[in-house]
Amino acid sequence: MTDPEGTQLFHRTMPFSERLGIEVLEHGKGLVRSRIAWDESLCTIGGALHGGVLMALADSTGAVCAFLNLPEGAQATTTLESKTNFLRSVRSGYAVAASRPLHAGRRVVVVETEVTGDDGKLVAKVTQTQAVL
Repeated sequence: MTDPEGTQLFHRTMPFSERLGIEVLEHGKGLVRSRIAWDESLCTIGGALHGGVLMALADSTGAVCAFLNLPEGAQATTTLESKTNFLRSVRSGYAVAASRPLHAGRRVVVVETEVTGDDGKLVAKVTQTQAVL
């Protein structure tokens, strides 16, 4: 089941996420989950979702997680650094991203995101640092 309020938040604040077709499954301070459907137009020649698509899914999900964990008085966040380890490909179904805050400070928020396939197997692990604006 999707989270219409969360999906609207993603699409309103990051129009690129709407173009990619990202849907939010749940959003809150402790966990943000979203997904993107496999589509041939988002794939490499071999039929796997492009790594950039997976990174965009993870970055968007992590950004909302960071935003929801901003300190009082902060207005926004932006990615300072992102590290992705790819472990396997997605060739059908959905890629699902789950982001959790590791550190929510006054100047930076660090988020860890796991991307899995429909089978629950880990596809990618992403750690990103978001600046507090």
